[in-house]
Amino acid sequence: MEFALNCPVADDSYEIIVIGEKFMGNIVLIGIGGFAGAVARYWLAGRVQEISGSVGFPYGTMAVNILGCFILGVTYFLVDTRGLLGPEARSLVMVGILGAFTTFSAFSLETLNMIVDGQMLRALVNVAASVSFGLIAVWAGRFLPLLVWR
Repeated sequence: MEFALNCPVADDSYEIIVIGEKFMGNIVLIGIGGFAGAVARYWLAGRVQEISGSVGFPYGTMAVNILGCFILGVTYFLVDTRGLLGPEARSLVMVGILGAFTTFSAFSLETLNMIVDGQMLRALVNVAASVSFGLIAVWAGRFLPLLVWR
């Protein structure tokens, strides 16, 4: 079975794109996993922040990011060395659940893979650029709208 989507293109017309059933199945699995991961992130980050009693440091976010990295590491090990999860389960768990739970885990795994592959300079550039540009993007997103809505 295939699905057809009408997608707008640059000249205000529409192009029909045909998507296979397997692709759509993965999209649905990622969406379900994303929902679960986002809810889990919201709940866990809130609980950790509440337990810490801190209003000045994001303990909840840090806990979620570290736990997400650990879970992604275990999942990657099980997939890579044991072949435990098939493609659909990987979409559900690694992209959907953990992708919504924390994107920091994906960044960390990709950086570690660069280090393991002997690409230390590339890994360092990835860390420096991601953190630097991420901070700049958050700053820009936070302060540039002030130029519009003064």
